[in-house]
Amino acid sequence: MSLTPAEQVATRQELQANFTLSGLSFEQVAQDLATTPQRVQAALKLNVRHIEDPWILRNYLNDQLQQAGQAPVAYSKLTGDPAGYWFLDAQRIQRGRLD
Repeated sequence: MSLTPAEQVATRQELQANFTLSGLSFEQVAQDLATTPQRVQAALKLNVRHIEDPWILRNYLNDQLQQAGQAPVAYSKLTGDPAGYWFLDAQRIQRGRLD
C-alpha cells in the first residue's frame, strides 16, 4: 500500500505523537525492538527497509501506552489488523522486531 504525500505526513505525525506521549527514549525503544536508535528514528519518519516497520512501531507504542493507562493517538492509515493486509508479512509484525 502506498501512501499519498499527505497520508505520509499524517502517519509520521501520528507515530511521533505516540512516541512523544510514551515518554520513552530512542534507546529504550531500540532495545525493546532489537534494533538501533537510528532505525527507530527512521521508522518514525517512514524511511524504512521493510513496509512492516511502521506497523511494528505502531503496535509497540500502542502496547506501551495502554500498559501505562494512556490512550494512543488514533492512526488514520495504520488501522485494523495488519494480518488483513495481503501485502504485509504478518509474522514479521508479530515478531515485533525492527531488525
